[in-house]
Amino acid sequence: MKQIDTYSYQCGVIDCFNEMVKAGMKHIALAHPCTTKENRDSYIPFVNAITNKYQTHYYLDDDPLITDLFPYSLNRNTYNIIFYKEKKYIEEYITLKERKKQSILNHQYHQSRIEIAYAFGHLLSYSDSIIEQYIQTNNEKEDDEGEI
Repeated sequence: MKQIDTYSYQCGVIDCFNEMVKAGMKHIALAHPCTTKENRDSYIPFVNAITNKYQTHYYLDDDPLITDLFPYSLNRNTYNIIFYKEKKYIEEYITLKERKKQSILNHQYHQSRIEIAYAFGHLLSYSDSIIEQYIQTNNEKEDDEGEI
């Protein structure tokens, strides 16, 4: 089997997710997280071309939202690109990040963590049953103060 380099693979993922966002199959889509800002930013020329092709937009996220939906090690201390078509969805994402931050500061994260994870899953256009499955099988969750 022919080897595919990492950059080309990631570009394929980015293309696929943007087509899904354009088609309305996903409200937002996440590129695979990068461990450095420089690595993430190396994709920006391709991202500009592909978002132009699909009439979508992107948001550079230097502090990704961590929820019970995914193992924290996937997104902790990473840099990501979020794709969206309608501005309201990226605004919802930013608001959700702030909601989590405030719930931690107010020592109420334990009360809202499931709601936040579900809201994030819905932004990703996941069904409730898939969200529940992801949460139940996630063995890397933050504590009730948002700590790892």
